[in-house]
Amino acid sequence: MAASAIYPENLEERLIWSAITGTWLFYAIGGLYILAPALGWTLVGWAVFKAYVESPQTPPCERVRVPLGVKVWIAGMVMMEIALIAAHFDFNLGMASLIKSSVGWAKGWALLAVFPAVGAMLQIRPAVIYRASCRLAAQTLVLIPLFVIAPHVHLPGTLYVSPLKMVGGPGPEFFEVQLYGRDPDSHAPRWRFFTPWAPAAGFVANVYLIFALQERVRLWKATGIAAAIAMCFLSQSRLALLSMIVVASLTWVAARMSRSRSMRLVSLVLLLGSLAADRIIEIMGDAKAKFAAARAASSRVRAALGRIALQRWGAEAPIWGHGIVERGPHLVEFMPIGSHHSWYGLLFVKGIVGFLALLAPIMWSTGEMLLKAQASRRARCGFAMMLILLLYSFGENLEILVYLYWPAMVIIGSASRQRLHNPFISPLSGRKPPDSQ
Repeated sequence: MAASAIYPENLEERLIWSAITGTWLFYAIGGLYILAPALGWTLVGWAVFKAYVESPQTPPCERVRVPLGVKVWIAGMVMMEIALIAAHFDFNLGMASLIKSSVGWAKGWALLAVFPAVGAMLQIRPAVIYRASCRLAAQTLVLIPLFVIAPHVHLPGTLYVSPLKMVGGPGPEFFEVQLYGRDPDSHAPRWRFFTPWAPAAGFVANVYLIFALQERVRLWKATGIAAAIAMCFLSQSRLALLSMIVVASLTWVAARMSRSRSMRLVSLVLLLGSLAADRIIEIMGDAKAKFAAARAASSRVRAALGRIALQRWGAEAPIWGHGIVERGPHLVEFMPIGSHHSWYGLLFVKGIVGFLALLAPIMWSTGEMLLKAQASRRARCGFAMMLILLLYSFGENLEILVYLYWPAMVIIGSASRQRLHNPFISPLSGRKPPDSQ
């Protein structure tokens, strides 16, 4: 099949293709938050069925298997549920709260294992995800002029709230259909696109930027890059702009670690950096201060939320956490304790057990993707996804937004299925292993 004509070829690819390219349609009916859990668990069921009907005649490349990296994600997310159950018993929160929280786990944390499993167990070509995301980018570029003009012609920011909010979710903003929002500090227009808040749009834009960079057709690549950059700037997210630079740069360097020329260049940079360490530290300190001052009120609230989460975690529930999210005091504008930060949120809600249950798979997959990235384009994309997750774990709650960035987890699972080749030059052949998609 020609590179310019990529279409889904099986059930799993058709479902994923439709989910990505239909993002704006699902957003318009308020169903985007419901789509990801339904899709993920449906595909897991399909994978289990395929494993059941497998026979010795099934080609090895089509057999359903769960690689070790995905098993680590599954174990981590199961531990999340165990921590949740233990905390509910510790604080006598009741069976109704336990059931509600477990449903939330199935729609949140569990998807961090479900979608890597889907990517590893089913036959899903990364090129299908890349092309579908570029088609979504084209739709977004068409809509951007409407979003930009809307506040200037006094159109309402929020058009309506979908009745699908009755199914339940973290808040009504997950079911709102909005043209634009307002910055709480400056009251200037700020755009969130199909996400619940503007910084989340920057998060998603970074994921789709990496996807666009993998696209082979120049027109689709340019479309995807343009839409992702526009989303980053219009979201006015500081972390989004930082992530664009950091992730692309680190991925480029990390994917070339096995090349002697690259290692010499990195060594030279580190040597020069050590000679100017004091000045670099000073520059970084100034940059951090300016970063925080760009939205001083937001930075103050985030810092206070973190302090409250740490204090109450250590004093009240260090092992299993509190089990449920609690709203903070007036000091933090009644925002949930531990929000805007996955690690503080985990310590408060699921204790040190939940903290380690996320840390272990993130560290494993980051290392695995780094090693495989030396010989695999798919793993390079997976490594970039892990860097984005790491960066945003300090600014967002990963489980709340997984319904938006789930294609990244599919790519990570798909790359986990690939074998780890020797990334270094063979002394016998003098050649590297061929780059694999």
